[in-house]
This record gives sequence, structure tokens and C-alpha cells, in this order.
Amino acid sequence: MKGFSTRLEQVQEYYFSQKLKEVNQLIAEGRPVINMGIGSPDLPPHPNVIAALTAAASKPQAHGYQSYQGNPELRKAIADFYLRHYQVNLSPESEILPLMGSKEGIMHLSMAFLDEGDEVLIPNPGYPTYTSVTKMLKVNPIYYDLLPGNQWQPDFKALGELDLKKVKIMWVNYPHMPTGAKASLSLFEKLIAFGKENDIIIAHDNPYSFILEENPLSIFNVGGAMEIAVELNSLSKTANMPGWRVGMVLGKKEWIQAILRVKSNMDSGMFLGIQQGAIAALELDKSWFVGLNNIYAERRALIWELAERLDLQVDRDTVGLFVWAKAPAGIEVGNLVDTLLYDKNIFVTPGKIFGSNGEDYVRFSLCVPIEKIKEALSRV
Repeated sequence: MKGFSTRLEQVQEYYFSQKLKEVNQLIAEGRPVINMGIGSPDLPPHPNVIAALTAAASKPQAHGYQSYQGNPELRKAIADFYLRHYQVNLSPESEILPLMGSKEGIMHLSMAFLDEGDEVLIPNPGYPTYTSVTKMLKVNPIYYDLLPGNQWQPDFKALGELDLKKVKIMWVNYPHMPTGAKASLSLFEKLIAFGKENDIIIAHDNPYSFILEENPLSIFNVGGAMEIAVELNSLSKTANMPGWRVGMVLGKKEWIQAILRVKSNMDSGMFLGIQQGAIAALELDKSWFVGLNNIYAERRALIWELAERLDLQVDRDTVGLFVWAKAPAGIEVGNLVDTLLYDKNIFVTPGKIFGSNGEDYVRFSLCVPIEKIKEALSRV
């Protein structure tokens, strides 16, 4: 054998892919591990979503190849969803591309715009996939700091002092994962201004905008954003459909066409039943989000209590699917995570996997039933 691709030298197996093997092995050995590490919603989709999938699966035409750009009905449902919830008007014909999860959109977008030797601005801390995709394409990651003293927002003065000539894309994500920092129109306005001034695409990753947030925002709420920004979104968290793999990328016609040129060579369309289920999810009214957030709020209050029992510091003015907790001085987070896993059978995520600015933090997921959180409380 002649060997593997050199791009594998740039990346490791995704942390959760690797760590969950260990967690699952402990469970197989009889250990009662409570998984508070991964943000995979444990609640079911709405019954209308299941019904739509079931009905579609019985149709003769359901099992053939589907449109590369998603069926028109799905694109219209996405457009209607954006208008109803974000007050953003998008063309379903030219400004929307459904994806098999927004994670694949990170790769497709990157392949459409980046060449070897280009540079990308990546938040620290931030979603690890921004880095792994960048490195696999032999593009240079340029990390920009997000710090608690600045509410986990970019320092635009520091960014302006960088050499940005080779930077093509800036990844941003608000509400922010992992910190829970909120989105705001003022922040989006600064990002759009920065992108225009430096001719950098602002790629906004927006899967958490409804979780514990009463006023969801899109970067397209800012005038002129369509000229310089794209937005990724997903039904994984919004509609409890992580395994269905339904996402979307939104932007101006030329950019959506460029991403489609990549995507159409990577898959052959989304199963019709999943598309019909996605339409049903997109048509849910506000009561769905209220009910979902009532559950998450109850869970979050207990996880705040758990964090405090562990002498961890939390910021309660946050949103999203996680609790970001700071360890006290003198506590090594890796040791804390291992102690919780091996001594208390509780798995939490070390903040360092999200970047060096997460070294002193751990992340708790809200995707854990109340009784499991109470059990974790009893263990510590």
C-alpha cells in the first residue's frame, strides 16, 4: 500500500467520535455513565414531523433520487420560516440551499471559496470543525481571541492590526458555542462592516438561535449583509432532529450556485421523507419553542447547581444548548474531567477541545433528562 493522504496529517479523529468510544465501552462494562458531554438532543421531534416522514415513505416516488438543491417545497418552507421567525425575506429559488446537516455546509462552503495557501479567521474558542476543514484543505487557520472580558465577542481593534490580505472567510457563531454568548444586532453590524472593509466573507453558523432565546436573530437582519455574508442553519437543535441531518445555507445567488457546484458532486439529494419531515418541522409555531425551552430552562437550573457544587463559575446571562463553566485557579481541567468520568461516572467536555481560550473551562450539555441530572447531583 502506498499510504494515506497527507491531509490526514493535518487532522485527528473528531474528539467526540473518539471519546464516545471510551464512554460506550465503560457503559458496556456496566458503568452507569451519565453523558453530559455531547449536544445531541434527547427529546423527540414533534409528532407532525414523524407523521410527515411516515406518509412520504409510502409514496412510490419517495425512494428515487431527489433534487440536488432540495425540492421546491422544502426551499419555500425554509424561506417562510426565515420570514416568520427572523423577519428576513429570502428567495427560495436562488438564495437557499438545503444541506444534509450544516456540518457538511462548512466543508462545501470552504471548498467553494478557498484555495491552498489562503487564510481563514477562526474563533478561539469555537467549533472544532472550522479548524479541521480548514486544515484538510491546506488552508491556514488564523485564530482570533474570544475572551470573557469582551463578552466572548471579537476584538475588532486587534483584528484590524492583523495582515488580512490572504483571509477569505471569517467564521462566526452567535449564539456562541461553547460559551453561550448571545447574538445582537450591534455585533452583527460590526461583523458586516468588518467583512466589507476587508473583503472577507462573514460565514455565520446559526444553529442555536432558538434555544433559550426569545428573540432569535439572523445575520441577515443587518442591512447589506447579503453582500458579504452567508448563514448556515440547522434543524438538529431547533427541531430535535440531529440524526436526520437537515441543514441549510443561505446567501446571495452567485454564492449559493458556487456551493451547489461542490455539493452536487458529493451527494445525490436528500431522501424525500426527510424533506417532508423537515417541512413539517419548519411549519411549527412558536408554542413548540416555548415548550422546548421550558424543559431546557429546568435542566439548566439544575446544571448550574451541579457546576456550583463543583466550585465552577457560570455566567447565567447566556443562551444555547450548553453551560460553560470555569474551573477555579489551581484546578487542572483535564484532571477534573477524568475524576468525574472515572470516579463519578459523569462525562463532561473539557473546554480545551474548543481552543486554548477554553483551557480553564468545562462544557455541560443540556441534552440530559432531569432524572439523570439529579442523579449526577447526588454523585457529587
